Amino acid sequence: MDMIPAALEVLWRWDVALALLAGSIGGVAIGAIPGVGPAVAIAILLPATFSMDPIVGLTLLLGIYGSSMYGGAIPAILINTPGTAVNALTTYDGYPMTQRGEARRALSLAYSASFVGGIVSVVCLIFLSPVLARIAPMFGSREIFLAALLGIILVVVAHRGQMLIAAALAGFGIFLSTVGLEPAAYTRRYTFEQSWLAGGVDLIVVVLGLFALSQAFVLMTMDDEKIRLPRARGSLLQGFRELARHPRVAAVSSGFGVLMGMIPGVGEFTAQFMSYTSARKLSKTPQSFGNGSSEGLIASETANNAVPAAAMIPLLALGIPGEALTAMMLSVFYVHNVVPGPGLFQNDMPFVVALYIALLVLNLLVLVFLLISTGWLVHLTRIPNRFLGMCILLLSFVGVFSIRNSAVDCLIAGAFGLLGFVLKRLNLPIVPIILGMVLGGIMEVKLRTSLARIREPLDFIDRPIAFILFCMIVVILGSTLWRVWRDWRKPDRRTPQKKAVHQFNKRIAGRTARHFDNRVKKQRRRRFYDHVGS
Repeated sequence: MDMIPAALEVLWRWDVALALLAGSIGGVAIGAIPGVGPAVAIAILLPATFSMDPIVGLTLLLGIYGSSMYGGAIPAILINTPGTAVNALTTYDGYPMTQRGEARRALSLAYSASFVGGIVSVVCLIFLSPVLARIAPMFGSREIFLAALLGIILVVVAHRGQMLIAAALAGFGIFLSTVGLEPAAYTRRYTFEQSWLAGGVDLIVVVLGLFALSQAFVLMTMDDEKIRLPRARGSLLQGFRELARHPRVAAVSSGFGVLMGMIPGVGEFTAQFMSYTSARKLSKTPQSFGNGSSEGLIASETANNAVPAAAMIPLLALGIPGEALTAMMLSVFYVHNVVPGPGLFQNDMPFVVALYIALLVLNLLVLVFLLISTGWLVHLTRIPNRFLGMCILLLSFVGVFSIRNSAVDCLIAGAFGLLGFVLKRLNLPIVPIILGMVLGGIMEVKLRTSLARIREPLDFIDRPIAFILFCMIVVILGSTLWRVWRDWRKPDRRTPQKKAVHQFNKRIAGRTARHFDNRVKKQRRRRFYDHVGS
């Protein structure tokens, strides 16, 4: 209990309060604009947070991260266009409610479910903090290396159907982390005698290119649409009364959100899918899901808002980001020489608790703001795409140039922006590149440190946590390979590409068999004629 007064002392500052207010309100507005999302906003603001105190910068970014999903439900419900990618499942039941004239009821349910998911997640973290403080010192260099390797594997496995390309992009990110001076002997690697590569490829430049600039290019190539907003009638407070009639759905969905948020590389999509599927299986009216079900809307919004606070667990306890947004926040720690990991829980626990309290206050601020200003926020969905793309493009280049006052960084960001644009048009993942860059550096440093104490390969896993992490890696790889092999063996479970290859092989095999049969028949006919002629 002594930690709470110390944490409140950290938060009781005007600049922290202003950052929390700006982050929460700005995050809702950003989430309500289709096509932007928290990743773009955080990437643009990231250079500005380097000049702030750590608690101020992280509070601002956490405000945007946690509140954008609230705002993303507004266009998903009203115009069937998710404000953020994770609000896609909200359209399944939110928009049918709007078509029935129940838009305000759907918005109220989304707000209340998001609030419950966020609060439950933060409360779980507060009670888990003492447990983390005891477990964190047990993680040495080899454990953190294995945990980072596990994170990379989970990120790759999470992209089912695209695992090979996800692995290749993660490997590309790891390669980017090796460019420049290597950490031990300070020799140049992959610089090709170019002085501007000696400092390596900056993570923030890559983040701004892949997320902000690529999204600007996407928006600038889209046509503007005329959007008609439906009228929303009724009270926004009625959602809490309706949510109280479905406590099991809210509790199960919050649990999925917390659990999936703690696992690196999983995130909101898996949590949302699992909670929505379980809610439909346990519902007395499963046929209503996808047609305006209140349980489906509660399940999707509760799960995705329970993830952000839980995603801070691997970041704070081990220094390992679980996805792109927490990877961006990790750079804020490093700039201010605040190293997340076991030492953070031992030496600066008030700072950790202050972040948890900030997340609690954030959810309260967002809920109050939404209840007051929903009527104004809906008009943000009418901003033209091309104008929005030009604004993002300008702000992104200003942010890149402000990092090191380097025009070369702008060129690098533009190149990665084009790469991200191509990947988005091909529907390929971007996140593995960022996580490969972040986790690749961690893995290299920890592997070098741990090898100094290793004499035999088995010494690497001779400690309990290291052995558990190694077993998890083996099990995940083994089960994934078995699933891929099983799907390949069964034609009815093959992907369309594999089915096409299978049909092509069958046609080739059929032609070969027919050709072979014809050759045999000709040989038999020739032998018969030779025998008759003789």
